[in-house]
Amino acid sequence: MNAKKQRNRAEAPAPQPVEVVTFTVTFTEEADADLMAISDEGTRGVIVRRAAELRGEPLKLGKPLTGRLKNYLSVRAAGQRYRIVYRVAEQAGQVIVVVIGIRKAGDKRDAYAVAEKRLT
Repeated sequence: MNAKKQRNRAEAPAPQPVEVVTFTVTFTEEADADLMAISDEGTRGVIVRRAAELRGEPLKLGKPLTGRLKNYLSVRAAGQRYRIVYRVAEQAGQVIVVVIGIRKAGDKRDAYAVAEKRLT
């Protein structure tokens, strides 16, 4: 290797450490009941793993909701069928899961309809 290439490598800035923020994921009593009402253990496991993914970047993973649920986010889980509705308390480092349910537009049991009823 010639001297010029060696000099350029020596002058490259060292990578800066990245601060990794980990959030704590908690379920409300109602969300816990939603989860336990799902009869298929495999589906419950998939939903729990998806919720655990929110520990890393909950604001990037979730879709911001609108209207009366504007302070909440949602992610898809279990084959895109289920929704996990949550809010992020950044200062406290918490993700609070408030609703887990099936997305079925127009149905009173739709995850977003349940969230609106439960949260507003």
